[in-house]
Amino acid sequence: MTAADRASEALIDRRIREVRPDDGMLGEEGAERPGTTGLRWVVDPLDGTVNYLYRIPQWCVSVACEDADGPLVGVVHDPNRRETFVGSRDAGASVGGAALRIGEVADLGGAIVATGFSYEHAVRADQGRSLAGLLGGVRDLRRFGAAALDLAWVADGRVDGYLEFGLQPWDWAAGRLLIAEAGGTSSFHDVVLGGRSQTGLVAGNRTVHDGLVGWLGTDWTHETEGPPGG
Repeated sequence: MTAADRASEALIDRRIREVRPDDGMLGEEGAERPGTTGLRWVVDPLDGTVNYLYRIPQWCVSVACEDADGPLVGVVHDPNRRETFVGSRDAGASVGGAALRIGEVADLGGAIVATGFSYEHAVRADQGRSLAGLLGGVRDLRRFGAAALDLAWVADGRVDGYLEFGLQPWDWAAGRLLIAEAGGTSSFHDVVLGGRSQTGLVAGNRTVHDGLVGWLGTDWTHETEGPPGG
């Protein structure tokens, strides 16, 4: 957590309360309150904080609003590239006015797959050992360091798939909606890493998604009933 994270979340929270005072809120930096409208805003005010601190231009702001059925609208804003990915349920998704379209790679072997690693040493060690087995089955792996932006890039076909464990709702709420509206699919799965259960998200077009789920294997992981709560 940095001063920038806290200031960004405070600003977003204040702006939402000005126009939607009765909605709920869940923010990474602690902004949390119940609402009375059935709507909740899920906010990652600075996704990719370590990149931000190291002046690596790969970070973003993610804001979603969800109802009982999940994300209803979502925005991922990339200030460094001046790009804003926007989507709403059953109404499509776009960036810069151009519709988002999931990549069309026809098999997992040709896919560029984005992933991420935990900052917990034991978890990261298990992730590294596991992902080593995936390297020979895909075109390549990418680790950019901002989950919400990774998901937006999957929706725009810049990478073909996504696999990461230990995420929180603010990491994926907007990005998962963008992927669905771009024609992709995603699902949650549980696995033991670093000695404890971790819930992960798999995403891509149907072929890539199913290939990644198949690679995970039924002996190592299982699909959850739904997304992890928050």
